[in-house]
Amino acid sequence: MVDSVHRLHAAVLAARSRDPAFSRTAKLLGEGVPKMAKKLAEEAVEVGLEAVQGDRPRVILESADLIYNLVVLWSEIGISPDDVWREIDRREQLYGIAEKLPKIRNPKPAPMAAE
Repeated sequence: MVDSVHRLHAAVLAARSRDPAFSRTAKLLGEGVPKMAKKLAEEAVEVGLEAVQGDRPRVILESADLIYNLVVLWSEIGISPDDVWREIDRREQLYGIAEKLPKIRNPKPAPMAAE
């Protein structure tokens, strides 16, 4: 998956120079962060709804849409997949891979790498 996300991120960055009339990614990038955040939230809700309904194939499809929209948002605000992987590695070292950070302690995320 890591390689797929890296390829997706590179493709999203390349879409910046495409014509929004022919590229849905370029169009989304041109609509700004609020639209990207809205699309991300919509996809997250769809994943959750399909999961509640027990529709595994739809969860898979909507999860791919969720990851796509997440990567688009990352690219717009200067986050690379490696920035996120480093944070996951940091958390694994502190709490274990299957644990979320405790709510009482919210450390600052690792600084973003310069592109």
